Amino acid sequence: MLTIFLLPDEMAVVKMPATAPVPQWSLASTFFSITRTPDELSIVCSDELLPPTVQAERGWRCLQVAGPLDFTLVGVLASLATPLQAANVSIFAISTYETDYLLIKASQCSQAMAALQAAGHRIIEKQ
Repeated sequence: MLTIFLLPDEMAVVKMPATAPVPQWSLASTFFSITRTPDELSIVCSDELLPPTVQAERGWRCLQVAGPLDFTLVGVLASLATPLQAANVSIFAISTYETDYLLIKASQCSQAMAALQAAGHRIIEKQ
C-alpha cells in the first residue's frame, strides 16, 4: 500500500520547441517539471499560469507518492498504473529523485481515486 497525496492545483502539460528558452511563468508554479529533449521542451506547471497562446494539454490533477522512495523498489508505478488502466484512466508520469508523480485528467479524478483506493492505496488531499 502506498500513501498518495492529491495536490491542490490543476496542472497543464506544455509543449514548446526544443530550442525555446524556459519561460519565467513556468517557474512560478509550486510544482513544475521541465524536460528538454532534442525534439521538444516539455513543461508541467500550474494551469493558471499559462498564457492563452501556449500549446498545452490543460486540466490535469497531480498525485504525489509519499516518499522518499528507495531506488531498489520495484513496481511502484505499475502498482498505480495497473488499477488506473483497468479503470480506463490515462496517466502522465513524472519521476524525481525522491518519488513519483502521476498526472490524471481532472475530469477522471474521482474515478482514479476510487480505483487506487480499491487497489489498497491511501489518498490524502493536500490543501
